[in-house]
Amino acid sequence: MEHFEKWLVISNAGVLVSFMGLLITVVLAYPLAEALALPAQIAAHMGTLFFAVGVKIAYVARLTSSVNWGDLYTESR
Repeated sequence: MEHFEKWLVISNAGVLVSFMGLLITVVLAYPLAEALALPAQIAAHMGTLFFAVGVKIAYVARLTSSVNWGDLYTESR
C-alpha cells in the first residue's frame, strides 16, 4: 500500500469514528440531558466539541491524502 493510500484509509476511519462519536455526544448532550448528572452533561458537551474538531481534522487529512495520491497515480501512468 502506498504512503498516501495508507493515510487515506486512516483518515477515512478517523472521519467515521469522529462522526459516530459526535452523534453519540449530541444525543447525550441534548435529548438525554435530563437523565444525566451535571458532570456527565459537561463531558457530553465537551465531547461534542472535540469530536466535531476530529471530523474536521480527519476530513482535511482525507482531502490532502486523496489529492496527493491522485497526483501520484496520474504521474505514474
